[in-house]
Amino acid sequence: MDLHFGDSKPTDEERAAVDSLLGPPESSWEGAGRFEEELRWARGGRAARDRRDLLLPGLHAINDRIGWISEGALDYLCRRLTVPPAEAYGVATFYAMFSLRPRPATVLHVCTDLACTAAGADELCAGVRARLGPGSGVSVERAPCLGLCERAPAALAVKAGDPVRTAVSAPASARAAVTAASAPGSAPKEPPAVAAVPQAGDASLVLLRRVGVVDPSSLDDYRAHGGYAALRRAFELGPAGVIREVTDSGLVGRGGAAFPTGRKWQATAEQPDRTHYLVCNADESEPGTFKDRVLMEGDPYALVEAMTIAGFAVGAHRGLLYLRGEYPRALRRMEHAIARARARGLLGEDVLGQGYAFDIEIRRGAGAYICGEETALFNSIEGYRGEPRAKPPFPVEKGLFGRPTAENNVETLVNVLPVLTMGAPAYAAIGTGASRGPKLFCVSGSVDRPGVYELPFGATLGGLLELAGVREGLRAVLLGGAAGGFVRPDELDIPLTFEGTRQAGTTLGSGVVMAFDGSVPLPRLLLRIAEFFRDESCGQCVPCRVGTVRQEEALRRIEERAGAAAADDIALLREVGRAMRDASICGLGQTAWNAVESAIDRLGAYA
Repeated sequence: MDLHFGDSKPTDEERAAVDSLLGPPESSWEGAGRFEEELRWARGGRAARDRRDLLLPGLHAINDRIGWISEGALDYLCRRLTVPPAEAYGVATFYAMFSLRPRPATVLHVCTDLACTAAGADELCAGVRARLGPGSGVSVERAPCLGLCERAPAALAVKAGDPVRTAVSAPASARAAVTAASAPGSAPKEPPAVAAVPQAGDASLVLLRRVGVVDPSSLDDYRAHGGYAALRRAFELGPAGVIREVTDSGLVGRGGAAFPTGRKWQATAEQPDRTHYLVCNADESEPGTFKDRVLMEGDPYALVEAMTIAGFAVGAHRGLLYLRGEYPRALRRMEHAIARARARGLLGEDVLGQGYAFDIEIRRGAGAYICGEETALFNSIEGYRGEPRAKPPFPVEKGLFGRPTAENNVETLVNVLPVLTMGAPAYAAIGTGASRGPKLFCVSGSVDRPGVYELPFGATLGGLLELAGVREGLRAVLLGGAAGGFVRPDELDIPLTFEGTRQAGTTLGSGVVMAFDGSVPLPRLLLRIAEFFRDESCGQCVPCRVGTVRQEEALRRIEERAGAAAADDIALLREVGRAMRDASICGLGQTAWNAVESAIDRLGAYA
């Protein structure tokens, strides 16, 4: 390893930010003054290298305290962890929420993704900039999806300091967003999580039944409403019994890939390595997705319990929750829930007195869609750029830190609770033969009651939109988010199952349902999708790195011209799309053309 440090020095505040995470340096190897004995030997290097996974938390510590990451601060963090500065620079520049250039302590992130674009995000940005004016001390940045689609348009204000302060404005007006940025502490409070659940109180709910019913901060309230009954049953069944129940239930991953959860857990559990890991993927960055946020904000102890069960089943004693950096309230709720569970013996060295040790650590993302891919997420946690790994080996064999790892998203894990409390046969009876159990759908756009809806698999798209109050003049529905596909208003009888959407030539994805009426310009939406994938491509493979750029360029040209010239660009789009789908390393490149293709073929977007 060749370490080349610069001459820039950290400020006292930057040094304090890093030391608050890592503790004071113990040797000059880590950035302290030189000790006499170090003239004979170096000490501390091996221990520092073993902490490379603290690089991302260290970058957060600096960015939270200062508002940006200077060369001196980055240099000091690299010394503390013995990470080459060039590698750390590559990591820091990978994430949208970090800046390596000076900027004001307050940053206002204005969402410009699909739901917010349709709700007037461009006008909101212009209005905010006009109100703030030059020299306001606020940096206004156009941001990808903030996961607040049911309250579009949305803005997130972050004011650096100790502690960092945040404020959400959604639905945002220019005045409200400026207030949030200028004085985060005086901004109006966010509505409770239950406001995003139009079905709240419905006795038929399974996954959402506690949202709005229990106090999300109270462990006692959670237990009074059935909490930790599933974990007690898990201990009765034993690890093999839990995996058998999950397998028999037919539960599959809810993140879009639909891989059988029981098979994943079994493959992880049977690996001979002594150390196994459980990772919860709470980095839901797909535009239009916000169900995991609602679960964490409204029922955080359910995720703590579900992660404990999953860890017990796969033989893991450490669980990591990778949580979106754009979810400050979910972060606070999960930190509180984990701390209370640990204090009450529900996490730690002896969970529920059963002799099983398990604990959960939160790692914050920093704005990178690609980190929703499981191996990119592992790289991010380990302190590397969030680029997908080649498979095989698969994560169940060599995942996080090279150890067998089970990775599931929030919705998938929370489904484990009813599997154990209801029993596999009762759970499997919900839904259809191939798609079993309840499913959460994120409905936004041109509807009167946007939010998270829970329906059994097999309900129709039209039935869901009727619940949400779809408005007149429906032009198109986007299923699956930016990586999904459009359907026409005359296709609302599509059953919301994995097999039903596949047969209809589209995808269910993570459960995104975005409705657009005729007031929303479709070409502008398609261009925003192309911009999104260009920005979020990690750049590792040529088909995606080049293809996403060519896709955006072609769509921009089509906006400017018509006729034969536009037809040539559409032909080019098809060729580029096929190349990305066939040759990209991961799902980002493989699906980047889906929505555009469906809009051209099903909606006649450029006819």
